[in-house]
Amino acid sequence: MNDRKHRVLLTAQRLFIEKGFAATSVQDILDESKISKGTFYNYFSSKNECLMTILIHAHEITAARRKELLIGKDRSDKEVLARQIAVRMEIHREQQLVPLFEAIFHSKDRELREFIKKHHMAELAWLSRRLVDVYGKEADPYALDCAIMVAGMLKHFINVWVTGLKEDVDTFRLINFILRRTDSIILNMIQTKDNLLGERLFLPYEESFKKDLYTKEQILESLLSFSNSLGEGHKGKQYADFLINEIQSDLPRIHLMETVLHAFADAFNNTPSEKEAKELAFSISDYMNAL
Repeated sequence: MNDRKHRVLLTAQRLFIEKGFAATSVQDILDESKISKGTFYNYFSSKNECLMTILIHAHEITAARRKELLIGKDRSDKEVLARQIAVRMEIHREQQLVPLFEAIFHSKDRELREFIKKHHMAELAWLSRRLVDVYGKEADPYALDCAIMVAGMLKHFINVWVTGLKEDVDTFRLINFILRRTDSIILNMIQTKDNLLGERLFLPYEESFKKDLYTKEQILESLLSFSNSLGEGHKGKQYADFLINEIQSDLPRIHLMETVLHAFADAFNNTPSEKEAKELAFSISDYMNAL
């Protein structure tokens, strides 16, 4: 996304929050952004698409942060899952997105409501798959039901916490409490073979959420290209070359790779290469988990 389009999105988001989505016109966005109508419609086909782009961008940031949390970690670690769940709440709070979701929820606009429905399905699909990572393959037939229950408990506990206690939610305390309850629920479901929805609900979205594993050859090619783009004295190049040697080895030292992988990703924080480095790190971590 180019800088100008990003600035227009930030302006539109501020106006949607301050004035309300329905009360904000395209002309308001043009006036505040100081762009022409042609430029706006070159970026977005409508005000609806502008709003959806804001929410899609937040979803992409959420996905990226969640991937970062998995780098070098065990996918079955429940603490990692708790932090990943919290990421979405943190981003919604940081970007003040709750009023935008509420505006769509109360809207009669079919396009926006369908968008939010798919957005919600995507989150449940992600959560159900992560529950399988944590509780094992035998939890697969029950993961969707549990994902719905976890999401429901989160929503209602937050509502009661804020309105009843009138204080900020202790995010990690709440999520960990719910995951402890989930231990008993999902184990009982497995023992009694009791499920309601299974995976049927996600069939239309399944292709979008399959894990995309890179081959050893693809990872080596990308990592080598990235390493060659760095100067000889760059600390990140040393980490990249170490990872290349380990991946090429018949017996890669996984624990050493995990340590170096963290250092590799951190070496590019706040640099133009940050996104590429973290995508590479996640791909390597995924590959290591599959070994």
